[in-house]
Amino acid sequence: MQPVLRQLGAPSSRRLFSSGLSLHEAAKQVKLMNVSCHDETINIAIRLNVDPRKPNQSVRGSVVLPNGLGKKVAVAVFARGPAAEDAKSAGADFVGDDDLVARITEGAISFDKCICTPEMLGVVGKVARILGPRGLMPNVKVGTICSNVGEAVRSAKQGQVEFRAEKQGIVHGPLAKCSFTLEQIQENINKFVDAVQEAKPSGAKGAYVRSAVLVATRGHSVDLDISVTPFAVRKAYRR
Repeated sequence: MQPVLRQLGAPSSRRLFSSGLSLHEAAKQVKLMNVSCHDETINIAIRLNVDPRKPNQSVRGSVVLPNGLGKKVAVAVFARGPAAEDAKSAGADFVGDDDLVARITEGAISFDKCICTPEMLGVVGKVARILGPRGLMPNVKVGTICSNVGEAVRSAKQGQVEFRAEKQGIVHGPLAKCSFTLEQIQENINKFVDAVQEAKPSGAKGAYVRSAVLVATRGHSVDLDISVTPFAVRKAYRR
C-alpha cells in the first residue's frame, strides 16, 4: 500500500490528469491502465483533514463491500464452546484457543482476519507481538472483538475492509479487482467512502476530505473529484 500513499502526495506533474475525475471515469481509466497479466487490486487512498495524534480526531472503522474483494479471505477465530461452533458453521478457517496460539507461534498457519470473543482477549494477548505488527489484532471498533463471532466471520468472508487514519490523516484500503465491472467498482467505492464519512470524528473541523486517489497495485494514480457525492459532505454526516 505504500506506493498508493506515495502517489497521493505526488506532484501534479506525475499525475495523468490535471483535474479529478468522476467515480465512473476514474474506475474506467484504472481498468484501462491494467496492462499486467495479473488481475490487480484497485486501492483507494483518502487524505482527511484530521490529526490522528489527537484523540478526538482519530478515524477508524470497517465496512463490508457489497461486491467483495474478489479473493478468498482466511479467518482465524479465538473462541470456545458454542461460539467456536458458530464460527466453524460460518466458515472460519481456524478456530481454537491455546491450540491456536501454538499454531500461530510456530508459524504453521496464515490468515487475513483474526476474530475473538471478549473472554478470549487474555489468550489472544499471548500472540499480540505476532498479530500486532501484521495488523491482525482484534479490535472492538472494527467489530473483530464480539460475542456474535458467526456474523463477524460471515462479514469477513464477504469482503469486510478495515480502515484507520494513519500519518498525515490518510485512510486507505483495497476496493476491488480490475476484472470487476465499472458498476461493481463504483458500488464498492461508494460504500467505503460512506463508511469513512460516518466515522468523521467530533474534533474534525472544516472540509473533512482533502483529496483522494484511485490506483491499481502497479498502476498510475487517478485523482478523484471530491466535490461530488460520495465525497461531498452530506447533511447526515455533518457534526
